[in-house]
Amino acid sequence: MDTKRPLPLLGGLSAAAFMRRHWQKKPLLVRGALGAGALPGLDRRRLFELAARDDVESRLVVNEGDRWSVRHGPMSRRALPPLSKPGWTLLVQGVDLHDDEAHRLLARFRFVPDARLDDAMLSFASDGGGVGPHVDSYDVFLLQLAGRRRWRVGRVARPRLRDGVPLKMLAGFMPSHEWLVGPGDLLYLPPGWGHEGTAVGPCITCSIGFRAPQALELAGATLQRIADAGTDAGAGIGKAKRRGGAIYKDPSQQAASHPARIPPALQAFADAAIRQALGEARTRRRALGEVLSEPKPGTWFERIDAAPVDGDVALDRRSRMLYDDEYVYVNGESYRAGGKDAKLMRGLADERRLGAADVRRLGARARSLLVGWIEAGWCASPDSALS
Repeated sequence: MDTKRPLPLLGGLSAAAFMRRHWQKKPLLVRGALGAGALPGLDRRRLFELAARDDVESRLVVNEGDRWSVRHGPMSRRALPPLSKPGWTLLVQGVDLHDDEAHRLLARFRFVPDARLDDAMLSFASDGGGVGPHVDSYDVFLLQLAGRRRWRVGRVARPRLRDGVPLKMLAGFMPSHEWLVGPGDLLYLPPGWGHEGTAVGPCITCSIGFRAPQALELAGATLQRIADAGTDAGAGIGKAKRRGGAIYKDPSQQAASHPARIPPALQAFADAAIRQALGEARTRRRALGEVLSEPKPGTWFERIDAAPVDGDVALDRRSRMLYDDEYVYVNGESYRAGGKDAKLMRGLADERRLGAADVRRLGARARSLLVGWIEAGWCASPDSALS
């Protein structure tokens, strides 16, 4: 990706300039970031269809005066309020996992590392619909797909939440900016900026969100991976080998007069094991890569019987593929990679596809690995892969 090329999506800013001037710093409103009607397939009917599926996360938020209610899907069209009823919003999470057009839209924002990119949530709101003033701990792009929405925005230093409502809604929100946006307009907000969007007539809005793991959450997940994996990094491109490490032994343990007391030798054994596991940078990095490449919860892939691959290959839209200097990571699995094969696999991760000529250049082990991914449903030929 040419990060210095001006992008209409960012109002003529390059990706490099946007990240330098706005990312995690200040909002940006871009009028006409996408042409009106640029995404015709992401309409009200499509959202209603997705909300009725039990493999899609959805919520219905209804506001009647000062009363708010939230109901979780799946829900059929008949379970939704009539279009003429004001003050309701249907939110459908992870639309990019289920819809090609939404997946391609999300790909426009890959100037932010894939490890941070989360999903595309779409919402349909009747006149006056919204979810109230709130603040996110992550960056968000708000793209208006259809209709109009009024945004009230302001920095929130010390958020206070309202009592008695089933949403994390700000109390005493004081906006500093207000904009009326229409189809194709894009609003970027850094973390800590409160915002309230209210539909002016029926409208559809797409929220492009980003992963912002908490320190302890990320540390806990990474430590669990280390504990599960052991410390053997494996060799060659292929699934990293595992081993459990030494087993505690205490041939000098004396008879316990205080049986509930933890033996100091066992404490020392645990301390040494922790130091060994955390002291190896390669182990920490590999565990982190596995955590960051985990698909969204509830994601599943359909296994197939695959023949030897010789043509183009593309990642399934649900697959997450990352890499670092030593490993490639796919859907929570790590594979040690080096040389020509590593370069080609990194190309698959960056471009989300690999041409037939590059597939044929892969070594036997890497090509066998690719067949395994196809059998797992993680990738396929471009005409069948949802990339």
